[in-house]
Amino acid sequence: MLTKPAIDDTTIAACLRDAYGLDAAALAFLPLGADRNTAVYRAETDAGVLFVKLRGGPFDDLPVRVPWLLRQHGIEPVIAPLVTRAGALWTRLDRFTLTVFPFVTGRDGSETPLSEAHWHALGRALRAIHALELPADLAARIQRETYSGAWREKVRGFLALAAERSFADPVSADLAALLLRERPAIEALVRRADALAASLAARALPAVLCHADIHAWNVLIDPDDALYIVDWDTVTLAPKERDLMFPGGGLFGGWRSPHEEEALFYAGYSPAAVDRDALAYYRCERAVQDIAEFCAQILYAEPGDPDRANSLRLLSGQFRPGQVVELALRTGL
Repeated sequence: MLTKPAIDDTTIAACLRDAYGLDAAALAFLPLGADRNTAVYRAETDAGVLFVKLRGGPFDDLPVRVPWLLRQHGIEPVIAPLVTRAGALWTRLDRFTLTVFPFVTGRDGSETPLSEAHWHALGRALRAIHALELPADLAARIQRETYSGAWREKVRGFLALAAERSFADPVSADLAALLLRERPAIEALVRRADALAASLAARALPAVLCHADIHAWNVLIDPDDALYIVDWDTVTLAPKERDLMFPGGGLFGGWRSPHEEEALFYAGYSPAAVDRDALAYYRCERAVQDIAEFCAQILYAEPGDPDRANSLRLLSGQFRPGQVVELALRTGL
């Protein structure tokens, strides 16, 4: 969220004091991320600098429970949430759910290139995550891969809207022009994802715990050069390729070639039999999902919302040569 929500800092500070026993001397809103339902803050407290996250709307506790469990199993690049005075991993604050994490000062993978050691560490961490046996009760609550066509259907709808309607709003008009200009590539993504989804659903590949959103913005490098994986909002039980699609998929800032990313990552992950159809599906489906989500953010938000222009910029970048869409379409060919 780029715009600060309508909640007083004093109210947040009071919640930190009552629920966590933390005295916040300073609280700063951080205009980060493309999720319009999530606001984040930097809090200076008597227990150190903390990362406070306010999530609006329905709350899923899995993105909090899973990293806590992973850290309990010794996976160091995972940041575990703090526990409240009542022993919970979150608390409620007005219309928000509030969670607190240690604040990792550093830069994400879009701001600084991952070194060879960082890529190796990322590979080792994902290997450990994929190998973890979850408690049965937790595994039963995590969403499983279904190869749903919901995102593809949304994209078809947005393509039709762009062709049928004219927009007075400049950002919406630019979005429609982008969709019409890139329609052949978008339709190719949808067709390929459709075909691969049907094939993979029939094969029933083994499912493992996946972060499902390992891109440059969700990997942090701290001042001591340690790597951390953040944002577990999309945790899923799926074939391992759900995570393996990211190295070499155009989502790590373009600091290295796709081949270099994959070679360094697998040096840490260790040799693995990668299903090329699954890899191609997830890269195509990811591009389709991004198109659908960015279109919704642009068309359904208030015209003055600053997130809209940012969403259009991010979406446009995915169609540049050698970027996400092109890499997805040529995977497995």
